[in-house]
Amino acid sequence: MLKNGFYTLLFFSLLFSCKKGEVKEVSQKVSSVKSYTYNELKPLLEKNDGKTYVVNFWATWCAPCVKELPAFEKLNQEYAAKNVEVILVSLDFPKQVDKRLIPFINKHNLQSKVVLLNDINEDVWIKAIDSTWSGALPATLIYNAKGRKFYEQSFDYEKLESELKTIL
Repeated sequence: MLKNGFYTLLFFSLLFSCKKGEVKEVSQKVSSVKSYTYNELKPLLEKNDGKTYVVNFWATWCAPCVKELPAFEKLNQEYAAKNVEVILVSLDFPKQVDKRLIPFINKHNLQSKVVLLNDINEDVWIKAIDSTWSGALPATLIYNAKGRKFYEQSFDYEKLESELKTIL
């Protein structure tokens, strides 16, 4: 009898602890971020595999970057089935990866691929990514086999989706 009461109590506590219609996504915590030099990152910026890539250059210390991240996350989720991949290239300081970047990724439950660009030759790689880029953040590259567009600006979801559609 005591056993049945325990299972009944357990069932009702589980039933009422969840909000109606809410499904919580269980995600694995990130414990490391792959670090690239520009030469190692370059192949990710030039893929020709039938996908469209949205590559956002950002940093945890950049307020406009942090503000626009939900737009990139939503785009990643909404367009994954349409052969679009979002890559978030962090320009955080390498010494702050464990203390700042990884906790940020976990706190905000980022699902897009996050990599770290760890290359001190910014005079070289900034212009190599796009000749018009001043180096300011945030910056975004959208490309596929049909074309390539670079933006040195912030995005909201509607504007980001609109720009993506021009290249799809």
